[in-house]
Amino acid sequence: MPTVPADSLHRFSHAVFRASGIPDAEADLVARSLVDANLRGHDSHGVMRVLQYLDLLRQGKYVPGAPLTTLDETPALFAADAGWGLGQVQAHRLLDRIVPKAKALGVAAGTLRRCGHTGRLGEYAERVAADGLAFIGTVNSHGAGRRVAPPGGIEGRISTNPLCLGAPTAGDPLVLDMGTSVCAEGKVRVAFQTGKPVPAGWLLDAQGQPTTDPATLYGEPGGTILPLGGPQAYKGFGLGLMLDALSGGLSGGMCSQPGPMPGVGNSLMFVLLDVKRFGGADHFQREVTALADYVRGCPRAEGVEAIQLPGDPERETLAVRSKTGVPIPDGLWKSFGELASRLEIDAL
Repeated sequence: MPTVPADSLHRFSHAVFRASGIPDAEADLVARSLVDANLRGHDSHGVMRVLQYLDLLRQGKYVPGAPLTTLDETPALFAADAGWGLGQVQAHRLLDRIVPKAKALGVAAGTLRRCGHTGRLGEYAERVAADGLAFIGTVNSHGAGRRVAPPGGIEGRISTNPLCLGAPTAGDPLVLDMGTSVCAEGKVRVAFQTGKPVPAGWLLDAQGQPTTDPATLYGEPGGTILPLGGPQAYKGFGLGLMLDALSGGLSGGMCSQPGPMPGVGNSLMFVLLDVKRFGGADHFQREVTALADYVRGCPRAEGVEAIQLPGDPERETLAVRSKTGVPIPDGLWKSFGELASRLEIDAL
């Protein structure tokens, strides 16, 4: 499996997007977002998505340069139609609109409908934490991606609907970025592309039986991803269901529903809280930093080197991959070579 320096991977991804008709600033932002996900160990949201985005562009389902169209705006909210623009671009534009509102009023919320794939939600929590803002964010798959069945069911009804919570501290922010299913669909896709089995407890086949074969998820009929929670999977499914309802319902987008999977991206909901407007910035940082330190100091079981908090695994992987590079699966490497030849750009 080849390993590629992050700057080289960014240059290649940027060149691919530019050669495919994406404006330079948008191409740069999306390329950086994808490589950033790889650097933090979220390969499911990394450059493997380049091929997916290009396919959606070719089909006319993604629109380079799409503006945000305002649906409603008040001093505390901004609701917009993303026009199937590139998700990372439109999500950052949404933050551009609601960060000043949160700073002015202490709280602000924003929604997007018809938004392209927004990538790693932790990216947005990390951005606003630098401004002293707490973050609550979620997306659904705009009616598509129904990969998760309710407990006892054998057919997908909702998508993996992630929840991201961020809190600034005196040091690195706490960032919890998790799906409400056992794993993200992209992680199954990575295993499928690399020809590896997934861990036991991730998937059920179309008959509702446990399987470690990632191909079962993409069959006809397809398998399903288990909800978070193990024996209490109703908790993970219930949380995913409510996030589907809020992101699809509040945005004016789509919730999961019967019929063909029409969506190609996300409905999105972000809520920002300015911590200084509540208990005060000093109080918040003191309490949250002390809480983090208290948890890190928990006595450890034998063989455990350190207690990890949300955001720690990503920062550790970032430190390693910034030095060693990003591993690229052989199949994706081959596809990138073919892509470079077709677009007449420099190969990796």
